[in-house]
Amino acid sequence: MLKLVLVASLLLFSIGVSAQELNCEVVVNADRLPDGNRQIFKTLETSLNEFINQTNWTDKTFKSQERIECSMIFTILKEDGDAFQGTLQVQSSRPVYNSIYTTPLFNYQDNSSNFSYTEFEPLRFDKNVYQSDLVSLVSYYVYLILAIDSDSFKLNGGENYYKTCQRITNQVENPNSKKGWESDTSKMNRYNMLKEVLARGNKEYRKALYTYHLEGLDKMESNKKEAKNTVLDAIMSLKKVYSNNMTSFVLRMFMDAKADEIVDIFSDGPNVDTRDLVSTLNKISATNANKWAKIK
Repeated sequence: MLKLVLVASLLLFSIGVSAQELNCEVVVNADRLPDGNRQIFKTLETSLNEFINQTNWTDKTFKSQERIECSMIFTILKEDGDAFQGTLQVQSSRPVYNSIYTTPLFNYQDNSSNFSYTEFEPLRFDKNVYQSDLVSLVSYYVYLILAIDSDSFKLNGGENYYKTCQRITNQVENPNSKKGWESDTSKMNRYNMLKEVLARGNKEYRKALYTYHLEGLDKMESNKKEAKNTVLDAIMSLKKVYSNNMTSFVLRMFMDAKADEIVDIFSDGPNVDTRDLVSTLNKISATNANKWAKIK
């Protein structure tokens, strides 16, 4: 009987452990601040790692090897009592089918990552209730990571996660007085990032995420030339996004994550015609012109 109870307990434990969706490394860097109480930042780093990696963000069960690899690096630039200002670098990736390669999905630096924090303050997420600017900030990016990852496996698969991002944004108290959450359309911030992703005119961006990854990269091992052409088609489809908005936030998001990988894909393996591709890349992502010049 004891053995049965033990086995049952282990099964319950393993279910609980595998339920978390993210394998996220969180770093809090306060090296730019004058010497002072640095223990609070170590406490914050530990709390954030536990909060992100031990919270069940969805109702799905993830095996340990299925957890999304990601990172969040906070760089604290200013402090005023329990108020902190800085940047947040967020990155995520996913494995490519039948290979040991992982492909970058998201790579973004948020320069308006301001929040308040008291040492040992509990961090809890409730999708129905605003908790704090810190919890909202982190939870927003957790769901954005989940959304982009899901979009790469299923067409528009991240829809519900984007809607949770939207709910988090709408719950922030006095958003127009807080950097990063303002509805000012001239700013590249969390509010406008989400607005652009969900805009009808940018549906090609989300379709490109799916085609590029599931129909392209995931088939590289079985037919590399065909897969390269599929990736090429996915990138070319982004011209429609550029036509709607030449300063598109989502194009920048895509290229910030993918520029180096695109160069690698089209600089190796079977030849495909890249003349139109390079011309398009120079148009929709001119800041990466030096990289596109390496594509042969």
